[in-house]
Amino acid sequence: DEFAGRPDLYSFRYINDGKSLSFSTDQAGIWRARRKLAYSALRSFSNLEGTTPEYSCALEEHISKEAEYLIKELNTVMKTKGSFDPFRYVVVSVANVICGTCFGRRYDHHDDELVSLVNLSDDFVKVVGSGNPADFIPLLQYLPSTKMKKFVSLNARFSKFVQKLVTEHYATFDKDNIRDITDSLIDHCEDRKLDENANIQMSDEKIVGIVNDLFGAGFDIISTALSWSLMYFCGLPRDQNRLFEEMKEKVGLDRMPVFSDRNNLPLLEAYILELFRHSSYLPFTIPHCTTKDTSLNGYFIPKDTCVFINQWQINHDPELWEDPFSFKPGRFLNADGTEVNKVEGEKVMTFGLGKRRCIGEVIARNELFLFLAILIQKLNFQALPGDQLDLTPEY
Repeated sequence: DEFAGRPDLYSFRYINDGKSLSFSTDQAGIWRARRKLAYSALRSFSNLEGTTPEYSCALEEHISKEAEYLIKELNTVMKTKGSFDPFRYVVVSVANVICGTCFGRRYDHHDDELVSLVNLSDDFVKVVGSGNPADFIPLLQYLPSTKMKKFVSLNARFSKFVQKLVTEHYATFDKDNIRDITDSLIDHCEDRKLDENANIQMSDEKIVGIVNDLFGAGFDIISTALSWSLMYFCGLPRDQNRLFEEMKEKVGLDRMPVFSDRNNLPLLEAYILELFRHSSYLPFTIPHCTTKDTSLNGYFIPKDTCVFINQWQINHDPELWEDPFSFKPGRFLNADGTEVNKVEGEKVMTFGLGKRRCIGEVIARNELFLFLAILIQKLNFQALPGDQLDLTPEY
């Protein structure tokens, strides 16, 4: 609890107009109610049935169909160009899955609205990645900043996109026909309004903020993880071949992998854990701050101190990991390689920790698993002849 706060950073005030579930400094009743609402909606969506019996749920259907389309796109590009950078194709596919889960809408990969959304996300990552000095030097808030102006503009455009789709959902909402996460949020929000014992009610405005957060987080985390995975496939072809052999033996090649195959593919599970650990592509969590005076390892930390959780350091700590800079999925398997060592897996830091831990973690892990399983079954990725990939992690 002492580290569960969010610092009141200048840039955070412009994310969802300061109403972001992830970035808001609030941690009292309203924040707790919104987080609980988001959890409930995600849980309900996870149980939503697919349109046909071959899929166990709607999420599995969205991912499977998009992965199939991605495979067709990559095969077409390979035939016409002979080589390609997969990043853009992966990002568009992940964006489509997020659009499907959040809004029940799938786009053609060349649709103007989808392309605009992907470009918006790319621009946002570039602006955020360079940091904002005004967050820590308050005087700079009053000086002109091209970067901050662009940051505000990008947030406003993204909020407008989400607002339009949420408004459409309210207009077509049917309690007996929940289509996606937005419908699920509206449904839980309506139930809350009818509950006389609910102390805090959720406005429509808060729904937009929650959808905004879920969309943004799911988009970046999954697309980055998939892109890193493909690079590791190219750099470590032996591991890719072992994953394919496991897939061929445990699932076969005659049907698509599904969520229920997850327990039968321990090497793939271990591979994903090692991907998270070795790459640590999210080296820090979103900044936390202390909610009261506290101490850590004998050091006094006053209230309202900004705290950064260094996930990179935890994932490469030689006291926690043997040979931490080597990529070894086997470190997460038991002696005979048939099960994942859950105790070791719990040590990997990717989705934060505590009360601010990523609420979409379960969905993100499932999505990454199924995307990778299908790609492993259908394709083999290779680096260009002569290219030597250096996979030594640096930060």
